[in-house]
Amino acid sequence: MLVRLLYASRAAEPVTPELIDAILVRCRTHNPAHGVTGILCHGGEVFMQVLEGGRDTVNALYACIARDRRHRDVTLLHFEEVNERRFAGWTMGQANLARINPSIVLKYSERPVLDPFAVSGKVSMALLEELIATASIVGRAA
Repeated sequence: MLVRLLYASRAAEPVTPELIDAILVRCRTHNPAHGVTGILCHGGEVFMQVLEGGRDTVNALYACIARDRRHRDVTLLHFEEVNERRFAGWTMGQANLARINPSIVLKYSERPVLDPFAVSGKVSMALLEELIATASIVGRAA
C-alpha cells in the first residue's frame, strides 16, 4: 500500500549549503533501494518534506527523522493512502525557497516565508503542487 506523508521541522543547527547537500546525498542514496520518492523544501531554518512509498517504509523513515537530533519541532502535517505517487520522478527533489519568487509562497501564507506550522497540511501540499507546476523543483532523478 502506497502512502504520502508530509512533515515540517526546524533545523537544530544553522542551515548551510553543505548541510542541504549532505541531506540530499543521503536521501538519494537510501531512497531508491527502499522505494521512497519525494521532495525536500527548505527556507531559512524550516524544512518541509514529502515522502512517498510503502506504508511501513515511510512510517519507519518518519520515525527515524522524528528522533534525529538535527531536527526540532518535527510535526506531521498530512498523511494519506494513495493510489499512485505524485512525486515519483524524484528520489528526493529539492526546492530552495530562497531562489523562488516570494509571491508563490505568499499566495499560500500570511508572509512570503516558508512557515508550514502556520497553515494546514492541505495548504502546504498545494504550495508543493505549485512548485512542481512552476518547475521550481530541482534534482530530478534520472
